[in-house]
Amino acid sequence: MAEETLQTVAESDVPVAEKVETCVKESVVPVPEPETEKVAASYSFKEETNVVGELPDPQKKALDELKLLVQEALNKHEFSAPHLSQKVAKEEQKKTVSVADGEAQPCELAPVSATETDECKQEKNDAPPVPAPELEPAEKEVTEVKNESCIDEDGAKKIEAIQETIVKTEQTQPPPPPCEAEVTPVLPEEVSIWGIPLLADERSNVILLKFLRARDFKVKEAFTMLKNVVAWRKEFDIESLLEEDLGTEQEKVVYMHGVDKEGHPVCYNAFGEYQNKELYQETFSDDEKRKKFIRWRIQFLEKSIRKLDFSPDGISTIVQINDLKYSPAPFKKELRQVFQLLQDNYPEFVARQVFINVPWWYLAFYKMINPFFTQRTKSKFVFAGPSKTTETLFKYISPELVPVQYGGLSREGEQEFTTTECITEDFIKPSCQHAIELSAPEACTLVWEARVVGMGCDVSYGAEFVPSAEDGYTVIVQKSRKVTGDESLISGRYKCGETGKVVLTFFSQSSKKKKVLYRFKKVASE
Repeated sequence: MAEETLQTVAESDVPVAEKVETCVKESVVPVPEPETEKVAASYSFKEETNVVGELPDPQKKALDELKLLVQEALNKHEFSAPHLSQKVAKEEQKKTVSVADGEAQPCELAPVSATETDECKQEKNDAPPVPAPELEPAEKEVTEVKNESCIDEDGAKKIEAIQETIVKTEQTQPPPPPCEAEVTPVLPEEVSIWGIPLLADERSNVILLKFLRARDFKVKEAFTMLKNVVAWRKEFDIESLLEEDLGTEQEKVVYMHGVDKEGHPVCYNAFGEYQNKELYQETFSDDEKRKKFIRWRIQFLEKSIRKLDFSPDGISTIVQINDLKYSPAPFKKELRQVFQLLQDNYPEFVARQVFINVPWWYLAFYKMINPFFTQRTKSKFVFAGPSKTTETLFKYISPELVPVQYGGLSREGEQEFTTTECITEDFIKPSCQHAIELSAPEACTLVWEARVVGMGCDVSYGAEFVPSAEDGYTVIVQKSRKVTGDESLISGRYKCGETGKVVLTFFSQSSKKKKVLYRFKKVASE
């Protein structure tokens, strides 16, 4: 969660959908991908599957290879101590040498008789004396001579000396072989990232696929990135960071709000809030405050990622909305450091990167850095100028979930409607009056809210109650008036004492067709 903001353009680690018509056409730089299929050369990128069985064969092979590398690293404890395996090897080598130089294995000598035949004795006497080895014999041999008389065919008795060698084995045990060095078996280390073990179940595959995609399925590069991320997380002490209280000053700048039409959580980055000099000073005036901001941003992202579903069919990415209205230039040193951390340590956590209220200078800046992005990354970007912001957001997010400041109907605090109550879309023709009828089939209180997308001073609005009875009187609920640009949402309520309908009337003086969003409901009479 695991991505992000104004210069998240610098992130090569973000997933998406399609670009709006206002998107700037990019020059595609082909990226060599020897181990897998190339991403289709398209400006629309469909989020890739995390179900292993649905992956192309080259990607399956890359995943298997990465899992083998990870398992080997876990066995050798390379994630916690990269040189541990070398130390263990040296220790084993030392122990082997010490055994070789110390107690030797007992030699097996052929048993030698204490007495020999006359011929053997003579040879021995003629040979120079050889010093006997100072070893205790494992066995003692005793030779006994027995005289036996036998009668040959002539009946003569002959006495023959028959040598019999009787080997008597002493009841002594041979010396035990030297003991081998006792080695305590080393169990594989356990490493988790974003709360998911590296090798455990299907969720682990989802994590590993993020690193593979961030490096175009180049296994060794993905493995190196994974090891670097694990090391950084330990150095940054992410687990302790999650428990820190870093304040709420930045909640207007970066916040989660609703989901998109595919179920991805949506994160809004409104860096224009730093126009507030007090907030800017509180955030960036000295090193300590800048470090606190970085820790807060990482903590916010970590907590958001922990809420994702890492099952293969689940949602494991988010949508980033980057509001560039009044935003500081992307060259701000304070923000570049955050962007670099997110790029290096949170691969493929963004499903779509939407830039709204984009000024002309940003598009020029994007054209400059565009050649450095892969096609996978570029296909995730969506750009919309101020006049197309609301329309672009509605393409990906339902209007009832878009904040009011961006043209939607969602707002904080108590309100009559919830996000589950759907909105109806209608259109106002150029220079025409348009009526919307809200039915009241019984005595009740009608509550409604409406909004004209992109409305300005050229739209008027009024409301009246028309009873069903022919002899009833029409009641003016709201006199017709021009809707100012500052009025983000039209809302009203009327207690109907009889059956009838509330009619909302819109009149547009614009030469362009306008979209109107509205919803209403009946509540118990007050």
